[in-house]
Amino acid sequence: MLNIFKLSIIVAMAQNRTIGINNTLPWRCPEDLKHFKALTMGHHMIMGRKTFDSIGKPLPGRTTVVVTRDKDLKIDGCIVTHSLQEAIAACAGDTETFIVGGADIYTQSLQLADTLYITEIQQDVEGDAHFPIFDKRAWQETAREIRSQETPQPLQYHFVTYQRTKESA
Repeated sequence: MLNIFKLSIIVAMAQNRTIGINNTLPWRCPEDLKHFKALTMGHHMIMGRKTFDSIGKPLPGRTTVVVTRDKDLKIDGCIVTHSLQEAIAACAGDTETFIVGGADIYTQSLQLADTLYITEIQQDVEGDAHFPIFDKRAWQETAREIRSQETPQPLQYHFVTYQRTKESA
């Protein structure tokens, strides 16, 4: 049996590519958190150490793989690696592995990803962490779900799935 490995990026991003401020999300969107959980449940998630710190613990039902430069770092309940390549290797056997941030890990993994799951926040948001610029011509939009919320803050957002085009692979 062939083991198909899919590397996916999952991110919520404002129109100006903001993904974070002060190591937190710059918006409150409960449906986005549910969407994230539904997609990642049962899979490996690769994240940088600062992203892990912002979450504060391994998320239940998923395998957390943390990439850090700190050779002495140990985190209970997580796989600690020291490069993106090492992190990806640690996910062998999973059908889909998710890159969940932060900005540096997204930049390193963008050229390797097969799928982008982007929650597109339909406004500019102030922040200090941004998703890298990418060539949309290398990706085909395969799904878009338009959503909005009034609480805890008014927000228009789209759940969008992009697949890498064969020409750009």
